[in-house]
Amino acid sequence: MQDVDLQSQMVEAPPAPAFEAEQIEEKRHAPRWYVILHNDDVTPFEYVIKVLLQLFLLSEEIAEHIANTAHSEGQAVVVVRPRHEAERLVKVARTRARLDGYPLTFSMEPEPG
Repeated sequence: MQDVDLQSQMVEAPPAPAFEAEQIEEKRHAPRWYVILHNDDVTPFEYVIKVLLQLFLLSEEIAEHIANTAHSEGQAVVVVRPRHEAERLVKVARTRARLDGYPLTFSMEPEPG
């Protein structure tokens, strides 16, 4: 068996980016927003499930639970995200529904607390 010089084969990792403790705390405590699905009497249940699966990347079980909750209670929280992400999801979901001819509505509100 041949001796291998491991020292000569080692590669040094690049230094980790420097973050101020304050920046990390701000991200950790940044306000989060609820993305809310609203029930309507026009959009088919199957279409709602499809949007939740494809745009929000939810499992089928969770998507069905959220759709059922919106149907029975009038609305349901879909996900909780930072504001910019929540705004993007609401806009994309609304645009997709309108392009497909449905009045499916999503809104957002700040997480309490």
